[in-house]
This record gives sequence, C-alpha cells and structure tokens, in this order.
Amino acid sequence: MVVTRRVFLQATAAAGVAIGLGEGVSHAASPAGDVVGKVTVGYQGWFACPGDGAPINGWWHWARNWGAAPSPSNSSIVAWPDVREYPKTYATAFANLNNGQQAALFSSYDRSTVDTHFRWMKQYGIDTAALQRFNPTGGEGPTRDAMAAKVRGAAESQGVKFYVMYDVSDWTTMQSDIKADWTDRMRAHTASPAYARQNGKPVVCVWGFGFNDDQRPFTPAQCLDVVNWFKAQGCYVIGGVPTWWRTGDRDSRPGFAEVYHAFDMLSPWLVGRIGSAADADNFYTVATVPDLAECDAHGIDYQPCVLPGGVGDRQRAHGDFMWRQFYNMARAGVASAYVSMFDEYNEGNQIAKTAESQSWVPAGSGFLALDEDGTACSSDYYLRLTGDGGRMLKGQLPVTAARPTKPFPTAPDTTAPTAPGGLRVTGQSDTTVSLAWNAATDDVGVTGYRVVLGDAVAATTAATALTVTGLSPSTSYGFTVRALDAAGNVSPASDRVTATTSPATVPSGDLALRRPTAESGHTQVYGSGNAVDGDPNSYWESPNNAFPQWLQVDLGSVLPVRRIVLSVPPSAAWGTRTQTVEVQGSADGATFARLLAPAGYVFDPAGGNTAALALPAAASARHLRLVFTANTGWPAGQVAGLQVYAS
Repeated sequence: MVVTRRVFLQATAAAGVAIGLGEGVSHAASPAGDVVGKVTVGYQGWFACPGDGAPINGWWHWARNWGAAPSPSNSSIVAWPDVREYPKTYATAFANLNNGQQAALFSSYDRSTVDTHFRWMKQYGIDTAALQRFNPTGGEGPTRDAMAAKVRGAAESQGVKFYVMYDVSDWTTMQSDIKADWTDRMRAHTASPAYARQNGKPVVCVWGFGFNDDQRPFTPAQCLDVVNWFKAQGCYVIGGVPTWWRTGDRDSRPGFAEVYHAFDMLSPWLVGRIGSAADADNFYTVATVPDLAECDAHGIDYQPCVLPGGVGDRQRAHGDFMWRQFYNMARAGVASAYVSMFDEYNEGNQIAKTAESQSWVPAGSGFLALDEDGTACSSDYYLRLTGDGGRMLKGQLPVTAARPTKPFPTAPDTTAPTAPGGLRVTGQSDTTVSLAWNAATDDVGVTGYRVVLGDAVAATTAATALTVTGLSPSTSYGFTVRALDAAGNVSPASDRVTATTSPATVPSGDLALRRPTAESGHTQVYGSGNAVDGDPNSYWESPNNAFPQWLQVDLGSVLPVRRIVLSVPPSAAWGTRTQTVEVQGSADGATFARLLAPAGYVFDPAGGNTAALALPAAASARHLRLVFTANTGWPAGQVAGLQVYAS
C-alpha cells in the first residue's frame, strides 16, 4: 500500500508525536503569496465615538443606542479592550475600572488607532488583514470609505498586507451594488503596494454566499455572476462560505456547489460551530480533512478559520482551545489560516489586546477578563498565540499538540511606576503646547508616558518631553502625565499644569493645499484628494445622479476662512456649467454649521473655469464641507481645485 505524505503526518500527529521542523510542511493549490501560506485576520474597524470626526458621529458598535455613551444598560460589546497603548481614547458612562482608572474606549476612525492595530499585527507575525466591508450604500458608507483609506495608510506604514472583504449580509441590492462599489471606490486601493496579491492578482473576498438564512437570500445564479465578474476584473476571489459547504446541508443552501467551486480560495465559517478542544478535534475529522481533500480535487486553495473563543462564553481555556485548532490544521497539512477576528469585541472572539484581569474592566460591568478560568493571561496573549500558531503552519515551529506559548511570559508585575515629577510648560504657539517632565521610576522599568489633556489621552511617548498639537488659539488647557510599564501598569497622575495658546496668526497661501480630505463618495478614480493636489487637470467627481454630495477638507486647526476658490479642469471640453454649492464649517469634524447658504456658481472656460466664494468676516473652521445639490453640466459634484484663503 502506498502511504501518502499527508496520511503519514496525520497518523504520527494523531499518535501524539511532535513532528520536527521541516516534517509538517503544508501545501496548497497555489504557491505562497499574500494569502496562501499566510495568517490573515478579519479586521472590523467599525468602532467610532462622538468627537472623532467620523461622519457617522456616534458610539458606532460600542453601544446599542449610538446617540448615548456606552454604559452597563447601553452596551453592544461583551469584552473590554485594553486601551493602555492607544494615543487617544473617549470617556464612557461606565464606572471607573476596578483599578480606579477611567473607563474609556478607542475609535477606529482615529488613524492613530489603526496604526496601533497594524503595528501589533507586524509585531506579532500577522501577515494580512481582511478589511470587512458591509453594504456601503447607506448612512455608514462615508465612514466605511474613510476607514478603507486609513487601513491602507496603516498597512503601508507598518508593512502589513490588506484586502477588501465584502460581507453581503442584509444587502438586498448586492448583485449590482458590489460591482459599482469595487469599480468606483475599492479598486483604487489595489494600487497600494500593501494591497494583498495572490498569483499576481489583487485579492478580494465575498463572505456570505450560500448561507441558509434570511440575511443572505441570493440564488446560485446571482452569486455565480458576482464571482465570475470579479474574476473577469483580474481578481483572485476568496469565498467566505458556510461551514457545511461541501455537503450542502445544515448552514448551507443546497445547489451551491458550482458557486463554491468557482472561487479561487474557500474560507468556511467557524464561529458558533465549536467551543472546546474536543469540538475542534471532531471538526478536524468531519470537516477539515475532507474539506481540504475536496479543495485539492478542484484546484482550490483552502483557508479555514481559527478562533480564540468567546471571552464571555468561557471557551478560551487560557489558549488551549485556539492552539488545538492550529495544531489540527498543521497536522492536516493546511497552508493558510483566517483568524476570526482581530477586533470583534461585540462577539468577544477578538485577539487584539483585551482586559487581562478584573482590575482592567469597569466596576459592576459584568465583563469577564482573560483570566476568567483562574489562569493569568497577558492582554497580548492571543496575539502572541496567533503568531506562534502561524509559525507552526509555516514550518518554523514543530507541529505539536503541546501549546508552546505561555499565557503570561513572566510573573505578573502589579507594581505601577511612580508619578512623573516636575511637569512644566516649555513653550507654546497658537496651536501647540510643549511639555517636559522628570522621569518616573518602576521596579522593572518605565516603557512610556501618557500625556492627558483634560480627561482624554492626547498622546503617548517614550521620551520625557512632548509637543501637543491640534489645539485652538487663545485657549487655556490643563495637562497631566502618567507613566507606563511593560505590564501595562499606569502611575498616578503628575501635578497638573495649565497653558494658554497664543492668539491665532493669519496664515497665508492656500490653506487646503495637500490637506486631508473626505467625501460622500466618488466615481471611478476621481477621489477627493484630487481637489487639493495642486494639479488643475485632476479632479474629484461625486457619484452620479445622487445629489446631495459633499467634499470636505481638514485645515489642521481652526482658522479664519474668508475666501474659497473652486475650479474644474480648464480645458474648453469642460463647457460652461453652474454648480449649486453650500459651505459648512466645523471645529471637530462632527458638528457642522452653515457658513454660506446654497447658491449657484458659474464655471466658464472663458474665465478659467473658476468660481470665487466670499465668506462672512466672522467665518472660521477647521473642517470645511462643500455640499453640492445641482450641476447643469453633469449630474455630479465636480471640483479640480479647492483653494481656501484666510484673507
């Protein structure tokens, strides 16, 4: 009898034998790329807070009622994040943590948050992030569009790959919308060097085809049309499919075999299907091994899910549950893994840093921490465990049922640093305050400092000096500083100092040039950044036939605004048109007020295709938004140049 390499590996692993390096090499239909042979994490990026500048302007996904602060009676999460490393957080209505610190949460809309998440991915050996993208045609669309840009920037800066993963749940017009969204918005991100590619093609995932429920009622013909359309666009297409896709029963609708076999890679769903190591072993037999054989037979790559388990469901078993899944994949010869999820605090199956003990959850909240079974676990434990599991799949660690990752790498350090001393103001401008302080001490070592502005964290630094930016002129601010150690302990606050920023200086030149932008949307490749890039021939164009639309620029701080000059490309091909525009302003990017009522502005090639808008003498804003409601030349808002002047 001929014994295959995989049968040998399975037999030795089942007998409890640890397979040495080089002996558990996995395989796939495709060569290694950005998803094959890699560990991918699902990235929600869907948390927002009032005041963070997100168009959604609410406690998005933190609370059941987004208009009210999260509290024990208004919460949509089941696990509490460890927020000690986030540069900016937002106070909630929960009681203080059991250690006395404020109960605050992060916003995914802050670029510093996304940078922190992708820095962790790089640090802990996670290769790729799958950005979840739900129906973008409703009110959440502008926020989700902005999140895609933030993820792209963080992936580029941190050296992590990313791709778009569409979730088609409750998206009734998906078949046409998803094609338009890819063409008009998401495809532009494939130009990024950080966008994941497999077999030389940009990766896109569609999650939800074939599920036997009312949220995803699509027919096989509809689904196959979408899969084939993406493949015709030159994409490598992953299918997030039901657990029982192969047998076509239970959570899978019958008659979807042709759809499943059309994908380049299959990633069967696992959340809610297993909850213990014994479940994982059974799943290895009834799903993983036959699923992999089915994929091999059809030349399809295989990316099964790994999940850490629900914190509130007490499934994690201090990492044994998750490790058993990695081990079963390795002994089956699986090459690729999808970890569900990175930041899913709503279901509690996140691997991102989480409260490690009751000291780090709000008093009276009922949240469990990572030590819920009595074993101390560091807040980054499941990031470390994911990294080690990935190394085992890649053949960099032996294939073994014995978990090598320690829940707490050293004895827990519970001693906080001393409070920083000598906090002082060393300088200020109209928008900045510079601070310095004396070093704190710690029994192990101080790793950084948190500068607190009022009740919110303004920034973190490893140095003993920092300049806080983005302040308003002629305004008094109060600051304190706290020290951090490697275990996450936080010192008492330093003495408080106050500083008043200088009066505003009137800036010169175009205040909008190359500043960050936002938009209600754009068509094809005509994104909002084109309006401030200084090129008179590149332009922003909103989605067509869908007024009103808006274009927004962040000036960096609250500034006087006296004049706005708009233009469309100067070519005579751009015939005379009148666009109806309203100007709105905001200090925080959340609440906007009208600065200039809607009016029609003529763009005439004979006059350079420009229009000047004069604002009232008292107008000032950090965020300027232009709202377009009509255009006689084309059914969309169009701007090649958005120039803003203080005089």
